[in-house]
Amino acid sequence: MLHNLMEGVVENFLDELLAQHPEVCRCDQCRMDIMAAALNRLPPRYVVTNKGEVYSKINMLLSQFHVDVIGAIAHGMMLVAKNPRHEKPEVTLDAAEPPRAGGDV
Repeated sequence: MLHNLMEGVVENFLDELLAQHPEVCRCDQCRMDIMAAALNRLPPRYVVTNKGEVYSKINMLLSQFHVDVIGAIAHGMMLVAKNPRHEKPEVTLDAAEPPRAGGDV
């Protein structure tokens, strides 16, 4: 079976990056849009055999590879955050402003 290893790599890194950026929407639509944007910036890593998968995974351990994947995902997160394909949640004044010291003014 033909498989692009990059999809799994991007998905794993995306989970790590989303954990570090709570301000980014995690809905299924935004996750898929971020992954698509990242995958479009990265070269595919197609494999057919287990031997090819092992060889490709070894190459993916290189630090430059990690930098490239993280950069592509960060770019996708920025694009989707600026232009989500769903309504942005409304921010109320209560949620946007922290409580003031000294009570109500």
